Amino acid sequence: MMRTNQKIAVTLAATVLAGAAGAGFAQASPATGGSVAPSACRPANHTAKITEAANSAGHRHYRVTLTAPSGYEPCELAGSPTDVRFSNHGSDSGVTAGRYGGQETVVTFGPNHPVHFDIQVPSGGRGTPADEASFTLQAPGGRIPGTSFAEGRLKVATGTLIGPVQRGV
Repeated sequence: MMRTNQKIAVTLAATVLAGAAGAGFAQASPATGGSVAPSACRPANHTAKITEAANSAGHRHYRVTLTAPSGYEPCELAGSPTDVRFSNHGSDSGVTAGRYGGQETVVTFGPNHPVHFDIQVPSGGRGTPADEASFTLQAPGGRIPGTSFAEGRLKVATGTLIGPVQRGV
């Protein structure tokens, strides 16, 4: 009977760890000292800031930089964020964004490993002011649950596109 209880306890613990990994937690590993740290990819565990970037022919560009503080487990991201919405003082801008670029490249994100993506806005015509973007990050295997938010001033317009996540700031 005691041996059966131990097997049940081990099976239960393995199931909980596997479920936590699927819910955005990193699995225990020797690199983390055997502990389970929350994933940097979960929206509550990182910050994002929008800044102006160099313009190109016919487009304004903004960079969204994501950073994670120490204490979080690195994770993998791929492709452009989806479900991107822009708002100004809490009001939706009505502008939706498409995506551009290769969606297959995988990048590591976490403490000391910031990442960024581009917001490309057509410069012809009048832009709509925004001070916040909300988006859903993508992992190599699909969507990361939850909505991330980035703050910073920008102007968006019909035809706005989101580039894929890249390494560095």
